Amino acid sequence: MIVLGVLLFIPISLVLAYWVHASPVWIFVTGAIAILPLADGTRRATDSLANSAGPAIGGLVSITFGSIAELVLALFVLATGDTATVKAQITGSLIGTSLLSLGISVLVGGWKREKQTFKKERAGLLGSLLTLSVIALLLPVFFHYTELHTATHGNLDALDEKLSLSVSVILLLVYLANLVYTLVTHRDVFASRESNETPAWSVWKSLGVLLVATVLIAVESNLVAGNLQSTAVQLGLTSLFLGVIVLALIGNAAEIISAVFFARQDRMGLVMGICVGSTVQVALMLAPVLVLISYFIGHPMNLVFTNPLELIAIVGAVLAVNAIAADGETTWFEGALLIAVYCLFGVAFFFATP
Repeated sequence: MIVLGVLLFIPISLVLAYWVHASPVWIFVTGAIAILPLADGTRRATDSLANSAGPAIGGLVSITFGSIAELVLALFVLATGDTATVKAQITGSLIGTSLLSLGISVLVGGWKREKQTFKKERAGLLGSLLTLSVIALLLPVFFHYTELHTATHGNLDALDEKLSLSVSVILLLVYLANLVYTLVTHRDVFASRESNETPAWSVWKSLGVLLVATVLIAVESNLVAGNLQSTAVQLGLTSLFLGVIVLALIGNAAEIISAVFFARQDRMGLVMGICVGSTVQVALMLAPVLVLISYFIGHPMNLVFTNPLELIAIVGAVLAVNAIAADGETTWFEGALLIAVYCLFGVAFFFATP
């Protein structure tokens, strides 16, 4: 009943946008809420396809389609030329999946349990990929400030673009190498020893749900992106806050739901794969893909995160996750700590001036 109730926001948002011509705030809010069940639908369809395809192909399916809502939403914001908000969404996705999703999952899963455990090998690999991600995202910023006093403005922009494109290509190659490593050459090492699930839906039903949900996500994302700036002005919020907190939460809602569900079942290996794995996916796949696509649609975006808050948030999130995941076990209090760190960053972004 709850899911059906939330699904009603799809026609409501369309009526408000195209027939009533309501305030941008109402269109933004209803469109954002409408994306939530659609994102969950793509997650369930992807999980069913992955379970039907076997471990290797299934892992590739999950990785390929796991962030559809997030990618589509970012593309529509990017199409408006608001590259700063897209970068903020990337930052929000990184800290949202690594701090908030993992924090809630560890807190809920560890409540009334002494501790929960997971495989150190997988956690170690994800930690290494997170460290690489931080280095890759910090490099364009330090390069920008290094060249700031020696290059002209036009040349500096061109250099930033060239470096961002180069970094994006390298990150994508690393991501592909990671797929080969975990799904092919070392599949036995990283395969989950947890119980295999039977597909909840048939292959054709999963494909149908995935297709319909993706189309509807595109429609709703267009409404959200088109009313983003007006909503920020009317609510007295910055587009930075909306990007880092609101848009990121919308795009990652499905991961939060999945992670909490598996945490309650004491399947922390899956939880780490969903939360930390999604963080790695954002840094090594989503961000580079958005950079490459931005040049094809005429709104070039670089990887220079010039806002110090965004850099501190990204680095802080990676340090916090690596510290907690290093020993292969978690407790509910560590989940509370991760949530606290996320709230600290949220407060800072809320009070940040444009």
